[in-house]
Amino acid sequence: MLDPVAFARELGLPGLFDVHTHFLPPQVMAKVREQFDTAGPLIGRPWPLEYRGPDEELVDTLRSFGVRRFSALSYAHRPDMAEWLNDWAFGFADRVPAALRCATFYPEPGAGAYVAARITAGAQVFKLHVQVGGFDVRDSLLDQAWGVLEDAGTPVVLHAGSGPVGTAYTGPEPVAGLLAEHPRLALVIAHAGAPEYAEFLALAEKYERVMLDTTMAFTPFFDGLGAPYPRVLLSRLGALKDKVLLGSDFPNIPYPYATQLEGLANLELGDDWLRAVCWENGSSLFR
Repeated sequence: MLDPVAFARELGLPGLFDVHTHFLPPQVMAKVREQFDTAGPLIGRPWPLEYRGPDEELVDTLRSFGVRRFSALSYAHRPDMAEWLNDWAFGFADRVPAALRCATFYPEPGAGAYVAARITAGAQVFKLHVQVGGFDVRDSLLDQAWGVLEDAGTPVVLHAGSGPVGTAYTGPEPVAGLLAEHPRLALVIAHAGAPEYAEFLALAEKYERVMLDTTMAFTPFFDGLGAPYPRVLLSRLGALKDKVLLGSDFPNIPYPYATQLEGLANLELGDDWLRAVCWENGSSLFR
């Protein structure tokens, strides 16, 4: 198995920049793990987690892989939850300097105001998960928040693809509609948009600030979900090297961390592409 530290070193990188990792309040993480352990309705299949433990242990594990910067993405699935998660995530970033200062929001009255306040307070990235949250990104309660984010240029990691289980709110159509209204939004499409890879790739090609993250894509596990990345798209993905970011979903992954890196290396898109994806693009976006 590939050694992540050696992988980064051989590319001449100072380490890895993983924009899609999860650290959550303990009671929330316990609920998330329960969903994976029981193959809950939004999971859809057995998902044996490779990594568990308290935050300190998981941070040390990431560091042992050479991950120098990472996120603590949380996401609200009901009203009056987002700001509580944001308080926790800001506290986590205070304790762990390598972590990005993360936040989330939800379609509810006041969302625009607290998103603006979090940006002023130093939020570097937001996370939305429309599958778990059960909402349309075009919900009018989000209009002000999207406007604030567009003006600020603050990135939003957006899980909008229909994997692993699609809902009425997932897929590229709602996101295309959102971007038609807010074309300068800085969106990072999680999981490269799986399984609607082509449609989300086209959005990244069309809109200047739309990017993709690699989370779980190109791995045997994701291929086994019936969502292999189409080989016909690889040349376009290679050409988009400045708009692809390393993401892993650590710690909620059913395989070793190195599997994600092996999947990227096996694409054979070249060392320049790997350097951009695994460090340079994240470092530039969050400089």
